[in-house]
Amino acid sequence: MQTTRPNEFIALIAVLTAMVAMSIDTMLPAVGTIAAELHAANPNDRQFIVLFFFLGLTFGQLAFGPMSDAYGRKPAIYIGLLLYAAGSLLCLFSTNYPMMMAGRLLQGVGASAPRVAALAMVRDGAKGADMARIMSFVMSVFMLVPIFAPSIGQLVLYVASWRYIFAGFVVAAALTAAWLHFRQAETLAPENFRPISVSELWSGAVEVCRNPIAMGYTLASGFIFSAFITYLGTSQQIFAEQYDQGDKFALWFGGLAIALAIAMIVNGNMVRKIGMRAITKQALRGFMFVWLCLLGFTLLYSGHPPLPILGLFLLGSFFCSGLLFGNFNSMSMEPMGHIAGMAAAISGFISSLMAVIFGGIVGRFYDGTLYPITAAFVGFGILMWLSVEWAEARNASLKKSIA
Repeated sequence: MQTTRPNEFIALIAVLTAMVAMSIDTMLPAVGTIAAELHAANPNDRQFIVLFFFLGLTFGQLAFGPMSDAYGRKPAIYIGLLLYAAGSLLCLFSTNYPMMMAGRLLQGVGASAPRVAALAMVRDGAKGADMARIMSFVMSVFMLVPIFAPSIGQLVLYVASWRYIFAGFVVAAALTAAWLHFRQAETLAPENFRPISVSELWSGAVEVCRNPIAMGYTLASGFIFSAFITYLGTSQQIFAEQYDQGDKFALWFGGLAIALAIAMIVNGNMVRKIGMRAITKQALRGFMFVWLCLLGFTLLYSGHPPLPILGLFLLGSFFCSGLLFGNFNSMSMEPMGHIAGMAAAISGFISSLMAVIFGGIVGRFYDGTLYPITAAFVGFGILMWLSVEWAEARNASLKKSIA
C-alpha cells in the first residue's frame, strides 16, 4: 500500500502538482477557438479561460488546506479530483461562454486540493533544504508539462474538437486517484489531525501574516506568480496574433518552457551547496536585468521587438523564474511545519489572489504591443526584491530583539 521508493513519491507529487499546469497549458492553443465558438464579447476575454481557473484554485485552497489537516491528505485530494472531473465535464458540454467559465471555476476549485495537499505531503516528511530539493525535482517534472502540453492541445485540434481536451482531463483525474489510492499511504499521522474551525483558520492566517519569513516570501511568490499568469493569459495573443506564429505557438511556448525545467533541475542540485537565499538573490537580479533590457528594446522598436530578441530574453526570464518558484514556496513554508496544511492553504491563497488580481489587470491592458507586459514585469521584479529584503531585514530584527 505504501510507496517506499522516493522516486515514485516524487513522481506522484509531481503529477498531482502538474494537474494545474496541464489544465492551463493544454488549453492555450484552443483559447481563441473556444472564445469565438462560444461567442466571447471581447478579444481579451479569452484570458478568462485562464483567470477563472486560477480564481477557483485561489478560493478552493482555503477549504482544502484545513480539510487536509483535519481528515488527512488523501481524502482531501479524492474530493478535489471529483470536483475537478465535474468541472471538466461542465466545460466539455458547454454551450455558451458563461457555462465555460463556471466549469473552469469548478475545475480550479478541484485542482486546489492536490496542489495544497501535495505540498503538505512533502512537508510532512521533509523541511529546509531537503524540502527545497524535493520540491525542485517535483517542479522540474512539473515544468515538463508546459513543454509538451500545448503540443498535445494543438494535436487534438488537428484531429478533433477542443472538447476532447476536457474529456482527457476527466480520464487523467481518474487515473491519478487510482495511483494515489493503491500506491501511497497517508502521510499525516492520526495524532496530528487538527479539527476544522474558523478560529483555527484565523489564527493560522494571523501566524502566517505575522511571521516575516512566511509573509515576505508569500508576497514574493505572489508577484512571480502574477508575472506567470500575465504571460499565460496573453501568450497566445502575443505569439499567434501579434507575431503571426499561428500553429507554431505551441512550439514557441514549449521551447521557452525548457528554460524553467532546466532551472529547477539546477536548483535541486545546487540548493544544498549554495543555499536557498543565495540562489534567490542572484535569480532576482537576473530577472530584473532581463526585463529592464527587454523594456528598452520594446521602447526602441515601438512595442514590437524582433521575435528572436523576445525569445532570447524570455529564455533568460524563465530560467530566473525557475530558480525562484521552488525556493520562494519552500522558504515561505519553512517556519510553518506545525501547521503545514493550513499554512500552505493561506500562503497559496494570498499568492494566488495576488496573481489573479495583478495578472488579470495587466492582461486587460494588452493592446497588441509589449508595452504593458514589459513595464509590468519590471514592476513585478522590483516588488519581489522589496518583499524579500523586507522579510530578511524584519526577521533579523526580531531575532536581535529576542537575543
